[in-house]
Amino acid sequence: MSPVNKPIDVAILGAGPAGCTLGALLRQRGFRVLIFDDEKRPDLLVGESLLPTVVDLMRRLGIEERVAEFSQFKPGVAFMHRDGQRIDFLFPEGVLGKIPNYSYNVPRPKFDNLLRTRAEELGVEFVRHRAKVEKGGGDREIQLSDESLAAAGMNGAHPKLLIDSTGRTRLFAKTLDLKTTRGDRNDVAYFAHFDDFDAESSVDGQVVLSILEHGWSWRIPLPGRLSVGVVVDKSVAKRHGTTPEERLDGIIASERILKKAGMGRKRVSEVMTYTNYQLISERSHGPGWLAVGDAFGFVDPMLSPGLFMAMHMAEILDQKVFKAGPQVLANAKKLAAGFSKVEKEMRDWHAAWDEVIEYFYDGRIFSMYEGGAKLTETYKKWAFPAMMEKHLSANITRMVSGVSTRSRYGRKLVHYSSKHLIWDTNPPEHYAVKAG
Repeated sequence: MSPVNKPIDVAILGAGPAGCTLGALLRQRGFRVLIFDDEKRPDLLVGESLLPTVVDLMRRLGIEERVAEFSQFKPGVAFMHRDGQRIDFLFPEGVLGKIPNYSYNVPRPKFDNLLRTRAEELGVEFVRHRAKVEKGGGDREIQLSDESLAAAGMNGAHPKLLIDSTGRTRLFAKTLDLKTTRGDRNDVAYFAHFDDFDAESSVDGQVVLSILEHGWSWRIPLPGRLSVGVVVDKSVAKRHGTTPEERLDGIIASERILKKAGMGRKRVSEVMTYTNYQLISERSHGPGWLAVGDAFGFVDPMLSPGLFMAMHMAEILDQKVFKAGPQVLANAKKLAAGFSKVEKEMRDWHAAWDEVIEYFYDGRIFSMYEGGAKLTETYKKWAFPAMMEKHLSANITRMVSGVSTRSRYGRKLVHYSSKHLIWDTNPPEHYAVKAG
């Protein structure tokens, strides 16, 4: 990068999906955007399976065709239970409305690099530097250090707005000692890429989530390999060795569903470890700054909402705050009000995902499925029960795909069905994810 010779409207710290998406959208609105990128990325990242709702944003950014070139087409998701039950959620035409009835499983480094490339194509400027910040004062609660200003060639001219897109590093929140709300689970995940591991997809590209004897697992088909991950309580992980490699291998070998599918497996990547799956900061913004994506909060990876949440937060900020262009930065009060509205919406997204994910953790989704199947079988000559079962399935499909996750009607329908559709079935406890 050559030195920056005119004022920067927005400086984004971190070049992940949230930061690059927001940077690209802001550039399209006429903002001058600078992104700090230390270019340090792990080879593997959680979030390899995308929701259909992300495809619309890909199209807006003009990258879907390029994503398709290196990704696996994703037609839906399957849930397998340790007792043999299986539920297939495909994305049938029409059920998701105007949203495409498919998505992609992506090698994350390639996907993240493409988002960065697209932001650069649109005119976003990048500086190779790990930005440092410090507490500020007055109209700037947090500010770049002199070192970072110099690295970007800003000559002491501070950007009008700083955006934290440092992911789970949560740089601004930690600098300001912001409190967080954490989830109840004490889970840890281990995952790697494999050859010769059966995905057990009913359709090519279908993601398979399995409820194990302890915890749960994912299998995500990628071009030429399979991403396999296990999520277990930390106490369970300790029983299977001391290293991530020992623990992942031990859990796969001890679980009937995975053992058979992975009988001839060959690991072709390192094993990655992730912890702390549910967290949200006490606030997302303050004078002169904003946090987006995981830097604000993240949810449990079951159902793959994380990358959607990061990119969608960028999208709603663009639509509801930055649509007016760079002049919005001149009105601090209006800007803060807009950020507050977006934060409220994002908190509702977090709550909605927590709700729907809990139906899978506590077993109610399998009990409802069993109850619906028996209802249809018992009253197959009656159109109404079959229609109700189809209506419920369509609503659940829309919720898990990100199309209507926040829908008040859908949430009430599923809650009502979980209380009144479950009879003459195995209780939810039978299907629940076991911790220890």
